[in-house]
Parts: sequence; structure tokens; C-alpha cells
Amino acid sequence: MRRAAILEAYDEPLEVREVDSVSPAPDGIVVVTDACGICRSDWHAWKGHWPSVPTDHILGHEPAGTVTAVGDEVEHFAVGDEVGIPFNVACGHCEFCWEGESHMCSDGLSLGFAPDLPGAFTSEFAIPNADFNAVHLPDGMTPVEMAALGCRFATSFHALAHKADVEAGDWLAVHGCGGIGLSAVNIASALGANVVAVDLNDEALDLASQVGAVATVNANDTNDVPTAVQDMTDGGADVSVDALGIAETCRNSIESLGVQGQHVQVGMTTDDEAGEVSLPVDSIVGSELELVGVKGMPPNRYSELFQMIASGKVQPAKLVTNRVSLEDVSGRLQSMDDYDTLGFEVVTAF
Repeated sequence: MRRAAILEAYDEPLEVREVDSVSPAPDGIVVVTDACGICRSDWHAWKGHWPSVPTDHILGHEPAGTVTAVGDEVEHFAVGDEVGIPFNVACGHCEFCWEGESHMCSDGLSLGFAPDLPGAFTSEFAIPNADFNAVHLPDGMTPVEMAALGCRFATSFHALAHKADVEAGDWLAVHGCGGIGLSAVNIASALGANVVAVDLNDEALDLASQVGAVATVNANDTNDVPTAVQDMTDGGADVSVDALGIAETCRNSIESLGVQGQHVQVGMTTDDEAGEVSLPVDSIVGSELELVGVKGMPPNRYSELFQMIASGKVQPAKLVTNRVSLEDVSGRLQSMDDYDTLGFEVVTAF
């Protein structure tokens, strides 16, 4: 048996109880969970914003742990290996996987969100096609640090290092300094950009300054966030990131841009937007703005991020502000209703 936090009903406390143990598929592994991040994507699923996530399901998609069982077909992992699991679990055979874009896999499953792939808010979990989907923890990296990479840091890295045109000296605005926004601040600074961080919370803005922001805007102190950013960046940001996903931050991000700037959409919408946000189309056309969407990062690109961590250029562990138990997950998800979290929170007691 294993312990797990079960989504029994949307927007209700998770039920922590024992469930059946898991066994590896022939191409899979079983991992004892040493750490698992609590992410706003978990909150979206818990609230019922994504009805494709069923009830009677285990959430949790930012895990790291130790391999305890290995399928007969697995070649690159053994019992005792410390691993992390990118949340986009791929087939390894489709055109996207062959092209190195496995996070867009035609037959992919999202860990903790897909009905057929329970997540990692549990003492152990199983992953299929492990040779393709799991990554070895580099020497010196702890499971907590790997969990901090989760979807937030890795997605921000893919957004800024691979998808956006970020160059040294660029002005880059980040709207929303939760976990993914703070990740974007740290990564953009490491890439040489001058970062303006925007949030409602002074503590979050202080943390943004600690990880690389050169300027901050408290949206409570201004009636016009885009103008404040435009003034700070001498005409507008080169790149702007919506790390929250509400209509206001999406529009503010676009309107913060200078001519031929890039808007990067990382945050997912809530019930209020239901996936739709009204945008200033004429301004997008007139200023030749570019809109970029980002979803996760393929495992084959993790080595780049690991190298930057090893060199100290990015520091996901510095953003871990709270370590909690499986019983605490419900309360931490509920606190996200009012944006009452800071940095990364990680489950370490199962």
C-alpha cells in the first residue's frame, strides 16, 4: 500500500488515505517520492477549471525521487537511481518526439492531470516509457531542488531560452511573481536581460529583486501598469511574460511592449476567462507584436538547465520557501485562492 492525497471533489479538501501500490510497466519505473512541488496548475485542476481532470484522482506533477522498481525493457535506469520526471510524459515515437519536441507529443499524457496517469502527491508513483521520460538527477542536486524545477522553472526556461528572442541588455517584464513568474525573473536575468517584475505583493517583489529584477512595479500603487513599465523601459519592454493567466495581466503584458516586442503567455486562465481573453488586436498589428505560447519543456533540453544551475547562474532552490507534508497540500492549494503563497512550496513528507 502507499499513501496518497486524492481529489474526491473539486474545491474540497483532498482525502489523504492508503491506496494500492503500483508496479512498473515493462518500459516503466516505480519511484518513491522524495519531493513534489505544489503548483498553480494543481490549483487549477483542484478548482475544477479543467474538467478533463477526473475526481478520484491523484494530482501532483513536479516530482523527484528514488527508483524502486524497473520494468524488463528499461535500459537507462536502475533501482536506487535518483530521478526527476518532467510532467509532459510522451510516447517517444510520434513526429514531435522524433523532432525533439516531446512536450507536444501527439499521444502525450500530463502527469497528475491525465485520467490514465495519476500524479505524485503520493508516497510512490509509476511512469511509463522511462528511458524517454525520466531524467537522472545530476551529482549534487537534491530532490527538493529538482521538484523546484517542476513545471514552473522548466517552463520558464523553455519560454525564455528557446521560444522568446531574449538578448543581453533587453528589457523584459514579468507580470505575476508567483512560482513561474519568479522563475522567469531569475532565468531572464541569467540570460542578461534587465527585468521589471510586476505584482501586488511586496514580499513577492522583494523576492523578485533577490533573484534578479532590476526594477519592480506594485500594481496596487498605479492605475496604469503598462505605462509604468513603458516609462521604466524607455518606450516599452522587448519581451513581456504573463505568468498568471488572468485577463488583466495578459493585457497588461501586451500593452507593456515596445514596437516589435514579444508577449509570452505562460499562465493558464481561470473560470472567469474560460480560456478566452480580449486582446488589443489593432495595437498588435500596428506595432508588429508577436504572441508566443509555451507549454513545459522536453526532457532532452534539461541538460542545459542543469548546467546553468551547476554554474550558479540560476538558483531554483533559492525560491523554495516552504516544505510541507502530504496532509498540508489541501491548505496550500486553498491559499492560492487569494494568492497567499510565496515562491515554491514543496511536499517532502509523505
